[in-house]
Amino acid sequence: MYDEQQRPDHGPLAGFTVGVTAARRADELGALLQRRGAAVLHAPALRIVPLSDDSELLAATKQIIDQAPDVVVATTAIGFRGWIEAADGWGLGEDLLTRLRGVELLARGPKVKGAVRAAGLTEEWSPSSESMAEVLDRLLEEGVEDRRIAIQLHGEPLPGFVEALRAAGAEVLGIPVYRWLPPEDIGPVDRLLDAAVSRGLDALTFTSAPAAASLISRAEDRSLLPELLAALNHDVLPACVGPVTALPLQALGVDTVSPERFRLGPLVQLLCQELPARARTLPIAGHRVEIRGHAVLVDGELKPVPPAGMSLLRALSRRPGWVVARSDLLRALPGAGRDEHAVETAMARLRTALGAPKLIQTVVKRGYRLALDPAADSKYSDT
Repeated sequence: MYDEQQRPDHGPLAGFTVGVTAARRADELGALLQRRGAAVLHAPALRIVPLSDDSELLAATKQIIDQAPDVVVATTAIGFRGWIEAADGWGLGEDLLTRLRGVELLARGPKVKGAVRAAGLTEEWSPSSESMAEVLDRLLEEGVEDRRIAIQLHGEPLPGFVEALRAAGAEVLGIPVYRWLPPEDIGPVDRLLDAAVSRGLDALTFTSAPAAASLISRAEDRSLLPELLAALNHDVLPACVGPVTALPLQALGVDTVSPERFRLGPLVQLLCQELPARARTLPIAGHRVEIRGHAVLVDGELKPVPPAGMSLLRALSRRPGWVVARSDLLRALPGAGRDEHAVETAMARLRTALGAPKLIQTVVKRGYRLALDPAADSKYSDT
């Protein structure tokens, strides 16, 4: 029998496939996932416009230098540093820093405060919570009517923030650091979409709202949006780095998961908890069998299974212990046609992959069944 205390020699994400939509820091996220055993399918849903080529950022920078705002809000450390470096490259660095020394400079959180100080500037105030809501509250309490407020953006929307300031009478200028556009090569995104709608993914990760919006837009272009939403609502776990990132998906009725701390490490840890918890675990022929995305754990030992075998196993596990006809199993096989011999071939390979032939019983002239342990029969009889 399986020893619950034995230590697995695989990572918590072994047997699962995770899609990564990130453009920036995708290598870091992919490495974190792979170190925990996941297979990773990466397709950047966006590309970043190089700062030195960004005419919109250059125009906004000149506008600030020519006409000083009353307040500048720095929202991200990497975005603020990138803005200063880009201004240096255009020969405007000193002019920008001089202008920023004369305004009320607010920094969203400790990391941003560090970037501000590294540039030789001093913030007037910074919330310890890293919350833009707290920044908004402070500005509204101060009063913003007829004040000019510049906000350093970083590709992320700031829902309600700009609207609230304008409703209170402020003039708001966005500083569009790191603008994002659709990828030049759409092929990887299409392959990621195909994998999601065919349930070839167990989870799909998002680290920015624009990436989520871009994937949704591509799905619409290909008339795949209903299938994508169905997959995300039932079989493919949508995992977002934070609540702002989740907004485009939630607007379409998709429930997402996010870590308490909006960082890549906690996002991966969340997947390490969520995906194994969603796997189907059954007591079969004296073994503990856990069915994951592209592999099976048999008594804690990882058994990679071919895609056809996984299709058969999932079909059998929907009614564990019950006989499933060959014709039904044939329909479960991707692209198998009408020859029931394909079921026998795939079944033989599945049994070999599992390494425990008695897990699946052949019922002569009827089909196949999982050899569910007798004590579990009543629990699963109505599934």
